[in-house]
Amino acid sequence: MVDAMFYEGIDGGKVRCFLCAHRCVIGDGKRGICAVRENRGGKLYTLVYGRLVAMSVDPIEKKPLFHFLPGSRSFSIATVGCNFRCEHCQNYEISQFPRERPDVEIPGRQMTPGAVVSAAAEQGCRSISYTYTEPTIFLEFVLDCARLARGRGIKNVFVSNGFMTPESAGAAAACLDANNIDLKGDERFYRDICHARAAPVRETIRLMKAKGVWVEVTTLVIPGLNDSDEILGDIAGFIKSVDPSIPWHVSGFYPAYRLLDRPPTPVATLKKAMETGLRAGLKHVYVGNVPGEAGEDTYCPSCGAKVISRAGYSIRGMRLKGKGACPECSHIIDGVWE
Repeated sequence: MVDAMFYEGIDGGKVRCFLCAHRCVIGDGKRGICAVRENRGGKLYTLVYGRLVAMSVDPIEKKPLFHFLPGSRSFSIATVGCNFRCEHCQNYEISQFPRERPDVEIPGRQMTPGAVVSAAAEQGCRSISYTYTEPTIFLEFVLDCARLARGRGIKNVFVSNGFMTPESAGAAAACLDANNIDLKGDERFYRDICHARAAPVRETIRLMKAKGVWVEVTTLVIPGLNDSDEILGDIAGFIKSVDPSIPWHVSGFYPAYRLLDRPPTPVATLKKAMETGLRAGLKHVYVGNVPGEAGEDTYCPSCGAKVISRAGYSIRGMRLKGKGACPECSHIIDGVWE
C-alpha cells in the first residue's frame, strides 16, 4: 500500500477524501466508493499504486483523440477500480472488480513509474494514456509516471469521466497534455445510470481547458436515456460555451453489463447528434463506434476542405501544413499537430 494524496483527517478516526467529487467520508477500516482507497488508523492508503491490470499500445485515435498527435501510438495502462457505477460499463470486469469482490486481493502486475515510461519509450509511443478504467482513482501513480514521462519527451493523456475535485483536477492538469472527458448526459442520467452528478464533470472540462490541457469530449448516446434533442443540444451548447473548437465525439452504444435491454444506437441518431453539434456552433463533431459510417474525417471549419481522412483508428491521409494549417485557405485548425 502507498500513502494516498487528497484527503484530510476528521473526528473519530475518519478521513474525508477529496480525490473525486464524491468527497467520501471513510471510517477506519473502510474504503471509499471507488473501493481502492482504504482508511487504516486514520490514514488513507491507495491500494492500486502501480498494480496494472492492463498495458497495451493503442493508436491515439482509440482514446478517442482526433486533434492530438494523429497517427501516433500511445502506451495505455489501467488499474482496477472506478468512482462510477455505470449500468452500461464495457470494462466492468476490471472497473467494478474491487467493489464486487471486496474480499479478493487487488489484482495486477506491480510496475514502477520508471518501468512504465521505459516501456512506452521502447515501444516508440509518443504518449502514455491513463485509460480503460477511471484514471482519477490511481492518480498518485499517474502523477509519478507523468513527471518522468515529460522528462523523456513523452506526453500524458487522460481518458476520464471527469468527476474530479478542483484540487485533484488542478494537480492532474499540471502534468497532462490531453484529456478526453466523457460528458454522459443530464443530471438525471448521471444520477440514475452512473450514480454520480454532472456538474463536477462540467467544471473539470472548464478547468482543464483553462489550464491549457488539450480537451476532447465524448458522449455515448444511449437510446431512450440521453438521446433526446434537449439533452444533446444542452451538451453541445455547454461545449461551445467553453470553446467551440473542442472536438465532440458522439459514439454508438452497444448493450453491456446491466444495461442489456437497450438496442444499439441507430446510425441515424448519431448523425442527428452530429448535426445538433454543428448547428450549435461546434467546429468539429465526430461519429464514432459505428465502423464503415461517415463521420470520422476532419474538415476545415473555414473553407470546408477535408484535411484528415480516417477509417476507424487509422489515418488514411493528412493534408495539414505546418502546425495545423489548412492547405486550401491556411486557416489554423486547433489541436496538437507536431
